[in-house]
Amino acid sequence: MWISFTTDYGRRDGFVAACHGAIAKIEPTARVIDVTHEIMPGDVARGAVVLAQTVGDLPTGVHLAVVDPGVGTARRSIALRAPGGLLVGPDNGLLIWAAEALGGVTDAVELTNPAWFAPVVTRTFHGRDIFAPVAARLAGGAALHEAGPAIDPAVLARLPEPEVESGDGWLAAEVLNVDRFGNVQLAATALPAPVGHQVRIGEQRAVVGETFADVPQGGLVVLLDSAGQLAVAANGAPADDALDVVPGDVVRITVNS
Repeated sequence: MWISFTTDYGRRDGFVAACHGAIAKIEPTARVIDVTHEIMPGDVARGAVVLAQTVGDLPTGVHLAVVDPGVGTARRSIALRAPGGLLVGPDNGLLIWAAEALGGVTDAVELTNPAWFAPVVTRTFHGRDIFAPVAARLAGGAALHEAGPAIDPAVLARLPEPEVESGDGWLAAEVLNVDRFGNVQLAATALPAPVGHQVRIGEQRAVVGETFADVPQGGLVVLLDSAGQLAVAANGAPADDALDVVPGDVVRITVNS
């Protein structure tokens, strides 16, 4: 069984390795795909976006995700079942969009069975002590209901829906993510104008296109990215620098008349 693993742990410390070890000690045959461990610390929304846009490309299995600024507090630890797989992590909105990408939550449980956890559960490292052991047991075929009591999917924590608005000749959308190339991914899923049209983003000029090379070197292009999201990119340069935006900002695109 496959386990995907997404966190904000980074690679400088031993946190990722410790979770891999916790999985291997319980289910040594499980195969782990590291999605990313470079989510900005505590950025639940960015973790949710990356996970939701990745799960469809992964084999059916257990999706373990830990971006958990509320670790050790009253927030629940949960596992979810969707038609396309299982998800394990904190109940802070991190898992919901991925579960919806996998067909929607059909069952949810709160993780309360101590027999499924590490022998000692610390208050600050539930990734190693709760979530990784639970993911390993599920990957090994254990029944979801044995992890803890069922909870109503309707009461699961959700993140606010990203902002998207449009009007006559304009579109405004929240920045979902900025990838390592500086491409600015927006919450919208349709082009603001046909390919080839000129648009403005603040004081910047851009072209609606299909590829990065549809504009000269350094020019801005508005296109649909590989996840089907509207994005602003720059040919050979970081578009986020040109636009001076970060995730959570709103980008307004105006179609030239």
